[in-house]
Amino acid sequence: MVEIHYHLLFGVDDGPRTLEDSLALANASAAEGVTHIVATPHSNHEHRFDLAGNREKLERLNERLEGRLTLGLGCDFHLSYENLEDLRRDQSKYTINGKQYLLVEFSDASIPAVTSEILYDLQLNGLLPIITHPERNPILVQNPRRLADWIRGGCLVQVTAASLTGRFGRRAKAMCFDLIQKNWVHFIASDAHSMGGRPPAMREAYQVLEQEFGRDTAERLCERNPRAAFYGELLELQPEPLAIYEEAQPARRGFLKGIFGR
Repeated sequence: MVEIHYHLLFGVDDGPRTLEDSLALANASAAEGVTHIVATPHSNHEHRFDLAGNREKLERLNERLEGRLTLGLGCDFHLSYENLEDLRRDQSKYTINGKQYLLVEFSDASIPAVTSEILYDLQLNGLLPIITHPERNPILVQNPRRLADWIRGGCLVQVTAASLTGRFGRRAKAMCFDLIQKNWVHFIASDAHSMGGRPPAMREAYQVLEQEFGRDTAERLCERNPRAAFYGELLELQPEPLAIYEEAQPARRGFLKGIFGR
């Protein structure tokens, strides 16, 4: 299995505090059958994203793991003005392994009306946004139809492994099942932070997927799609998403003209 959303680096955000904590997470994932992990530190108002420092910590982890895992670097990217400005200057700084896939996390407090424009402009600039854990965002839980507009526009969706197993409650689990049933999900990832608080859960999630949706779906969401994102490859042909054209809203254009220079 391949993990594309994972807070593996120590001392950079609300994930592991020490190198030993990071190693404990990595070893637990390897024991589950994970072969690749993208370390994705936050970049938001609380946590500054330091590319050079993150690379140095990733290298220290690589040395200690001695080839047991293949590690990559990405970012848990928040759509702040400052982040978008910096993204304009260097897109590869925040994407998964410097390729085209970008994890996008929304605030629990608000999702601006211009979000569809922002995501559209990201794609015009060659990026493939991956909306992270909508089943844990209270705004999207209340109105999951907002995802339809972004999926129609070409965005991808990742849900949390532990949501499938019920760790985040019945409502999150039910939303995950509904989204997967409608083919609105492209990736499963643990979004692991610590062994005590939010440990890896990919093996159990894979088993739930296989039991409820079949082995091909489990392999596609936990192995084939995330592997393609890790290496910057196009996803295989995905199942047709259902019901994304109901209540379609016209997209707005041009909000980020100043940011992206058009």
